[in-house]
Amino acid sequence: MALKIIGAGFGRTGTLSLKKALEQLGCGPCYHMFEVVERPDHIARWYRLAFEGVMDWDALFADFQSTVDWPAARFWHELAECYPTARVLLSVRDPEAWYKSMTDTIFEALQMRIPTSGSEPRRLQMQMARKLVLQDIFGGSIEKSHAIAVFNRHNDEVKQAFGPDRLLVFDVKEGWEPLCRFLEVAEPNEPFPRLNDTATIRAMMKRMRESEPA
Repeated sequence: MALKIIGAGFGRTGTLSLKKALEQLGCGPCYHMFEVVERPDHIARWYRLAFEGVMDWDALFADFQSTVDWPAARFWHELAECYPTARVLLSVRDPEAWYKSMTDTIFEALQMRIPTSGSEPRRLQMQMARKLVLQDIFGGSIEKSHAIAVFNRHNDEVKQAFGPDRLLVFDVKEGWEPLCRFLEVAEPNEPFPRLNDTATIRAMMKRMRESEPA
């Protein structure tokens, strides 16, 4: 199974809602950071990519038709070259709202203390995410003006890389119509998914803190 849809949007642009929407449209399973944290073997693959530059994309995505969110979105260009027939989805959001959401969730998680004992997959996942997202994408700085500039620059780069036949710039607030038109599928007779992954991520972070060795 080769990837058919590549999500190029940053985390906190409605990627969990988009994951659910793609799966409802028959474009799943859809890869997301939540898929990574549930699979120790995938954590190890991403860790090797982060620190050694090694990845077998076909093996990683063998069971998936689409991908959204980090860490895969970090490699949107490589994935677009690897899967030249795949369509590209750039999920976007108001930059100020995006930064607030990042501050409340992912930026906080990326700065959590990495435990020296306990679960090895968890340590590797935290180290991998810190390297690929905090360091590689944001250069180690989460200062507001810098982070928003990185966000806007990334979106511009993706928009310039593809024509409208391959790329959809999509805000989840737009609902089914533009997404279904782009994918050439019928619109479902149900509301577009609205998943509050801020609450989900904060609950996950709370569990992580509580599980840390004393």
